[in-house]
Amino acid sequence: MYMAVTALSHVGLVRDQNEDSLVVGPWTLCGTTTRSPQTLLFPVGRPLVVAVADGLGGHPAGEIASELVVRQLALLGPSLDGARAVEDALNVCNRAVHSATAGRPELTAMGTTVAGALVTDRSLLSFNVGDSKVFRAAPDGLRQVSVDDRPPPLPGRRAGSAVTQTIGGSRAPHVLTPHVASFPLSPGDRYLVCSDGLTDPVPQETIGEVLRVRDDGEAAFALWKAAIHAGAPDNITLALIRIGS
Repeated sequence: MYMAVTALSHVGLVRDQNEDSLVVGPWTLCGTTTRSPQTLLFPVGRPLVVAVADGLGGHPAGEIASELVVRQLALLGPSLDGARAVEDALNVCNRAVHSATAGRPELTAMGTTVAGALVTDRSLLSFNVGDSKVFRAAPDGLRQVSVDDRPPPLPGRRAGSAVTQTIGGSRAPHVLTPHVASFPLSPGDRYLVCSDGLTDPVPQETIGEVLRVRDDGEAAFALWKAAIHAGAPDNITLALIRIGS
């Protein structure tokens, strides 16, 4: 088996800076805009991490926090072998973000969300901290497999933008409780990892319809275009994972 990972990152139409970062195996993309979707092919076997980190708005240096996280995951990814290892790795990332603020008051409380997948020879482990998301695109539709760290909405109201758990994002260090779920791996499996710059303006039904009829670069471009047409109020970063035989 092999895996195809198609990714892009874009500043959107409102923000002045891209505070999202992306990791695909050893490859990282931090705070920049890609001109078109990029597709990378990997053999299935050695553990490989695909993840999106979204720097916290309203906090300083979100782009630094998100870059620290994806670079840590790029280094740690090949050694990860299960859910506990993923949880430990995310706590390593959390400590790295907090440590980077020492003696630098301008970075105090910087933070980021993260969502991603660890692909091994037999399974895919989805993980997240915050409200960046992982979806599974199945024949019966699109299903979110990550768990949003957001307070429940009031009756009759949409969920707010506040998050209840982040990497960094506070003055004092804290221990994370990441969300991790395992899925068996087989040819034809497809997953979407993305920041909320895609999911906030674009309905899940629209995302599901795009993934139903398109793959790889065409799908990534269509999702980006949908976010742009919806006003793209935030940075847009996504990675599509497809398992081939």
